[in-house]
Amino acid sequence: MTRALTLDDLTLAGIALISGLLAGFLLRLLLRWLGKHASRTRWSGDDMIVDAVRTVIPWSAIIAGAASAAAVLPLTGSVQHHVNQSLQVLLIFVVTVTAARVIAGLVRAVTNSRSGVAGSATIFVNITRILVLAIGFLVMLQTLGISIAPMLTALGVGGLAVALALQDTLANLFAGIHILASKTVQPGDYIKLSSGEEGYVEDINWRQTTVRALSNNLVVIPNGQLAKTNMTNFMRPEQELTILVQVGVGYDSDLEHVEEVTMEVIAEVMNDITGALPEHEPAIRFHTFGDSRIGFTVILGVGEFSDQFRIKHEFIKRLHKRYRQEGIRIPAPTRTVALHQGSLPHGAVPQGAVAIPQQRTPEAEPGEVPATRLD
Repeated sequence: MTRALTLDDLTLAGIALISGLLAGFLLRLLLRWLGKHASRTRWSGDDMIVDAVRTVIPWSAIIAGAASAAAVLPLTGSVQHHVNQSLQVLLIFVVTVTAARVIAGLVRAVTNSRSGVAGSATIFVNITRILVLAIGFLVMLQTLGISIAPMLTALGVGGLAVALALQDTLANLFAGIHILASKTVQPGDYIKLSSGEEGYVEDINWRQTTVRALSNNLVVIPNGQLAKTNMTNFMRPEQELTILVQVGVGYDSDLEHVEEVTMEVIAEVMNDITGALPEHEPAIRFHTFGDSRIGFTVILGVGEFSDQFRIKHEFIKRLHKRYRQEGIRIPAPTRTVALHQGSLPHGAVPQGAVAIPQQRTPEAEPGEVPATRLD
């Protein structure tokens, strides 16, 4: 049998509750001040610690004040039990949400600090957050006196049905985990698929991979399709790469002079253009006696895939200008076509040929058409 509620009970309960609120407020201010100082240090661990306790400790003080107030009041055993149980569930909820946020941040920080790991891949962060929240939810149910054993059994049976119904979704999930675990593709890589899609990998989540094309559009690719297709990763095993520029000069050119001038232009471009690699040793390789030119390849080094367009642009402009100054000719493709009249009747055209009107000159013999050069 409980005693009657008195004014002293209400006063003590109010004092306990107000003390808890005041303590939570003061602790919040203190932890905010500590957070500002922690943000100035190089170590990111103190930021995570302060972030973790900045929510839990003030709420713990408030819940402790409420529990003290409930203990002062003359409540029945059943009511006291339900109040304490509710406060415990509230505390578990606060701790679970805080732990999920902090642990997810820790996973993100670890992946960002390690090369070869998907720093911005949300799949790991989301899986970690879901696991922590699920554990906290089960602990809350157990605190409320709800047995979780039948629930786990039901989840096991229902999980099989869900797995059969969501085969494609689960296939994409495990394909994404496999892609990240094998380190073949990471956010920030420039990839090109055999189907034609290409761009920078923005993110790999539980279902799809987001690729940003050079046009700044987003291409969404299911993880299962990405895992099965042939793909070229231009960032692995290293980000720096070489590019090939095809050039041709006339047969009357001095190849030693051509090589010397080209190397001077290469050195100028490598030192002036952002994204070029001056330390990379360029190369010139003559390789073809063409129909109208001698062809050669210029090999340049660039910092990453998208730099090649800017470097090619500047190199071709400057090389063309320098060749004109040096008198080096870049011939256009030419073809010589000779048309002869045989025993065909006057004005007849052979099958599959095109009649080209010709003006007879005094030098042409009867029955012949002068050779025509098409440039």
